[in-house]
Amino acid sequence: MVRPRKFDKATVLQRATRVFWQHGFAASSTDLLLKEMGIGRQTLYNTFGDKRQLYLAVLQAYQEQSLSGHLKRLNTPESPLQGIRQLLRGLAATDDCTRALGCFGVGSVGEFGTSDPELMAQREVIRTVLERRIEARVHEGQELGELDASLNAQETAAFIQTAMAGLQLSARAGANLQTMHAIADFTADRLKAT
Repeated sequence: MVRPRKFDKATVLQRATRVFWQHGFAASSTDLLLKEMGIGRQTLYNTFGDKRQLYLAVLQAYQEQSLSGHLKRLNTPESPLQGIRQLLRGLAATDDCTRALGCFGVGSVGEFGTSDPELMAQREVIRTVLERRIEARVHEGQELGELDASLNAQETAAFIQTAMAGLQLSARAGANLQTMHAIADFTADRLKAT
């Protein structure tokens, strides 16, 4: 009886993430995934299900990790304005190759839009958590006199998330670190109290 080859599941999932992140779902063939993951077809099906289930799993893990980073940057500074600035600036990966990939989550929106209810539900959970926390920081900033008191916190949070998507698309289009930081600063500065 042939024993299945052992593999490190975390490493294999990381490799699958990179393939989907770089190529998208449709262009990531099963053969490409198997080659990059270093596993056989049967192992893929036995361990992860089909290509779609693998995609959903790696996208979920990516989004949770990204959300954790976003919240850390947003919440760490005492100043709400600085937290928002750090949230936006932190989208610009310092590594050129990683930055050029943009955001896997934004790429998934570009590829699927609203056509996949399961992906939409997955995205909505992440979006709502971040939106609520941004709203709270906006309120804090208004109370401290840092942020414009006339801003609607919900609209401001939606604006910031739209700016985040724009920054991540800019990265995919080749924006450098300095350009992304300048855009992030410009966005944060629009929220200041006058």
